[in-house]
Amino acid sequence: MAFDAGMLASVISEIKKESLGAKIEKIHQPEKDQIVLIMRSISGGKKLLIDAGANNPRIGFSYTSKENPLSPPMFCMLLRKHLTGARLTDIVQPEFERVALLIFDTYDEMGFPCKRKLICEIMGKYSNLIFTDEEGKIIALLKTVDFTTSSRRQLLPGMRYEMPPKQEKANPLDATFESFTEEYEKMPKEKSADKFITSVYLGIASSLAREIAFRATRHTDTPLIYCTAEDLWSSFSAVMDMVRSGEYSPTMISDEGGKPIEYSFFELTHYGSPMQKKSFDSLGELLDAFYDGRDREMRIRQRAADILHLLTNAETRLIKKLGAQEEELADCELGEEYKAAGDLITSNLYMLKRGMKKVKLTDYSKMKDDGSFEEVEIELDERLSPAANAQRFYKKYNKAKNAKIELAKQIAIAKTELEYIYTVFDSLTKAESASDLTEIREELYSSGYASRMKGYSSPKKIAPSYLKFKTSEGYTVLCGKNNIQNEYITHRLAEKTDYWFHAKGVPGSHVLLVCGGEEPEGISFTEAAEIAAHYSKHSGGQNVEVDYTFARNVKKAGNGKPGLVIYHTNWSAVVTPDAEKIAKMKIK
Repeated sequence: MAFDAGMLASVISEIKKESLGAKIEKIHQPEKDQIVLIMRSISGGKKLLIDAGANNPRIGFSYTSKENPLSPPMFCMLLRKHLTGARLTDIVQPEFERVALLIFDTYDEMGFPCKRKLICEIMGKYSNLIFTDEEGKIIALLKTVDFTTSSRRQLLPGMRYEMPPKQEKANPLDATFESFTEEYEKMPKEKSADKFITSVYLGIASSLAREIAFRATRHTDTPLIYCTAEDLWSSFSAVMDMVRSGEYSPTMISDEGGKPIEYSFFELTHYGSPMQKKSFDSLGELLDAFYDGRDREMRIRQRAADILHLLTNAETRLIKKLGAQEEELADCELGEEYKAAGDLITSNLYMLKRGMKKVKLTDYSKMKDDGSFEEVEIELDERLSPAANAQRFYKKYNKAKNAKIELAKQIAIAKTELEYIYTVFDSLTKAESASDLTEIREELYSSGYASRMKGYSSPKKIAPSYLKFKTSEGYTVLCGKNNIQNEYITHRLAEKTDYWFHAKGVPGSHVLLVCGGEEPEGISFTEAAEIAAHYSKHSGGQNVEVDYTFARNVKKAGNGKPGLVIYHTNWSAVVTPDAEKIAKMKIK
């Protein structure tokens, strides 16, 4: 669902209830198109996230932590200069547009009281964040808009802010039964009810219009000819009353696999089985649940494009190399035939002469069903003597025998490297921040991929970060998100009596149950195994087998690749990880 005007109105209502009068303590810009205002009021501290990106623009409270860049961008520095210590006095939504106007009381450079405005335009790829003075003069903005970008409206520092051009649609909050019926009568009756609503009224997303139509007719695409104005108005006005009153019921719809596909500020009823419906206590929690995973995935995909390109090329190269080596190994099976040919020639030298191109000899080691012996035709080099031809076949046999041994070694090496590449692919799926990607790049650099990483220089060594969890019994569980973190946890932090966990036979995280010399109960082992299963290639699966053993039994693999280990003495557990349960165990 798009973040429409109805959703914005509900979010504004929540912000007013929780943080009107709040003081701005800190301002961060974790991404180029995201601003986080950390505020404190009587109700406590809140983080207001404003995302002006083209993909997932929104505004609302956030309860997740984001990693901030070492050097804050200029826009962030300017907001800190003007708004640190300011108080949020009002937030309004002009004319049901997808625009939120935040008004602050603060002080100017001379120390005199003044007002400042932060204007959030939530309009898809045209989303923006504009900072102005009390009179609407633009001080700074996230994205400049000049004549080359738009001929209808320009946004540049020093200009006076103007609202986006009005659409030729009505404000749904001003609608009456009479005006609604008038529009209904003018509309072609073959048009569906949801299309009628979106074409006449501004700020209403398609999914919201479908829900209104469904509540009126029990179908989402009912033509107007089968829907009365009274029924449609009753459903439409009920939703608008929710917006006016600020009463909302945050709801998210997920598919049968648990992937979020839709959300709204009120209950969605037009989704049936097998879709899953979940309610939230606040709109901020709803937006975090819906956007957090896809935001992280999108950002990581953008930042990790170079790593993904390197790994994909390495995987393609190794698969091609393995195919060629296995074909060559299959050819080596002909070595026994070469030896047999050499033996036949040697035992029949008296019958052969120089200059013969081929000869048919009896192989007394192979008897047919009728009691006779097989005749074998052998190609000869007419330039060589019979004895030299025999030596030629023996040389081919020895070459094939040696090649078979060497190829087996090379195939094992290539398979090990391919297995390592897959562990790095798995690390990318678990990366949550820029520092995680830095560790993956450093790992690839130290593993010999530096020549393929253009312009890469190894960063200053710092202790790797990793995930921490707390079991029901209070034991700490450590979990690596990449091979650098895995190696650090397993070989630097682990005590001999700690328990080490890993999903069996697939790429995944190293998980350490820190025991402190004690012997935990079974529930801690189960929860640690669930964490290992969740942070593996089998994440989301059922009945995942997890190996666990004492940390002292885990040794580094001989090839030197980070994160690769060997162990021989272990137990196994079969668990089904629960993502929500694991998220609650996480220590932030």
